[in-house]
Amino acid sequence: MKKLEQSKEDIESVANLEKEISDLDELVELSEEEKNLKSPTAKLSFTVELADLKKRFAELELKTLFDGKYDASDVIMTIRSGAGGTDAQDWAEMLLRMYLRWAENKKFKTKILDKSAGSEAGIKNVTLEISGELAYGYLRSEIGSHRLVRLSPFNSDNLRQTSFAVVEILPIVKNETEIEIEESDLRIDTFRSSGAGGQSVNTTDSAVRITHLPSNLVATCQNERSQLQNKETALKILRAKLQQQKIEEAKKEEAELRGERSSAEWGSQIRSYVLHPYKMVKDHRTKYEENNVEKVLEGNIDNFIWSFLKINSTKNS
Repeated sequence: MKKLEQSKEDIESVANLEKEISDLDELVELSEEEKNLKSPTAKLSFTVELADLKKRFAELELKTLFDGKYDASDVIMTIRSGAGGTDAQDWAEMLLRMYLRWAENKKFKTKILDKSAGSEAGIKNVTLEISGELAYGYLRSEIGSHRLVRLSPFNSDNLRQTSFAVVEILPIVKNETEIEIEESDLRIDTFRSSGAGGQSVNTTDSAVRITHLPSNLVATCQNERSQLQNKETALKILRAKLQQQKIEEAKKEEAELRGERSSAEWGSQIRSYVLHPYKMVKDHRTKYEENNVEKVLEGNIDNFIWSFLKINSTKNS
């Protein structure tokens, strides 16, 4: 039913866009006949409307590239700081903010599941859930190591610093029967939650760590209100990890779903964000680049996603 509803919305969007393009074309012809198109007000009105139509057309075109098996899934995103010390931890937090802003612009829902603060600033790692239409389809382009070059605010000489953070994306398994987890295969540990939270969050062992013994995969959650909620969320993360492992074992789907696993260090980055000595964001896979780094860090990453999908869509392979 969800697929049917989405298909109806897509068809309606195409029909509406087609009608609006036709209406605008008729208005232009009419204005040319009446010589109204030379008016600055009329020109501005047509320019604004045309820009809106182009934007919506581009969004519809982008949707045709979502042809992956798991593109419609919600995701578990993990951001880990890498090489670069405190700067890398600060960079990981900057990436978190960028993706939260992007999700907000898309009207996606976000929820922090687990977060480990940095020793001086930023974060060591964070795990969050992002829910929305085609969430995995969009965010699979972000998998890999992200490199930041800037004048470091964390040293007295304000020297140029290069730091790294890794982004991992996992599709959330909707059908739990796809991944069977035996209770006997789990080791469940509870520990005291850290950081700010609700009342008594630091005085009760509400945080949960689940280890899947056969695979040695670990999932943790400490941001929910109760131990039971943390356990359920940790199990959701574990299922996503097991699903990912299952996919990676199938060699044909590995490159499509996750790509090569990156380490957070030199030579492994998928994208560079340079703030000094010049300003530029460049994707090393697609060669697409933009000079407005601040705009990108505010969550405007759709052009990078689009360029990735154009190259990696199975329709183009």
